[in-house]
Amino acid sequence: MSDSLPNPDLDLSFLYEIADGSDEFIVDSITMFLDQTPQLLDTINSAIAAQDWATAASASHKLKPNLGFFGMPQSQANIQEVEILCKAGGADPTDITAKFNNVKSVVTSNLGELEKIKAEKEANL
Repeated sequence: MSDSLPNPDLDLSFLYEIADGSDEFIVDSITMFLDQTPQLLDTINSAIAAQDWATAASASHKLKPNLGFFGMPQSQANIQEVEILCKAGGADPTDITAKFNNVKSVVTSNLGELEKIKAEKEANL
């Protein structure tokens, strides 16, 4: 498997399936994701830095289904690990930080791709 694949953890087939041809639904869904996700990532990042494990676990839990909805199964699995480790009291902050940084990197990259898709869909409305 090549690391040069564009966005290997972004598959919008579920979104397109439930949109049933509605570009407006796709634009609205992507807009909501683009609004909420950076805030959740910032909350998790700050909570991990402060070793506020309850807040990090809660925000990870909120982010998890969104990643599944937008076809990011690897990031979804990783954020679930972050959630579980935080709920367990953050015994290994270095591991939690590494797992979260991986999720943040992939998701941040995907936010740019989603911006492009949203712009293309808006042009068709």
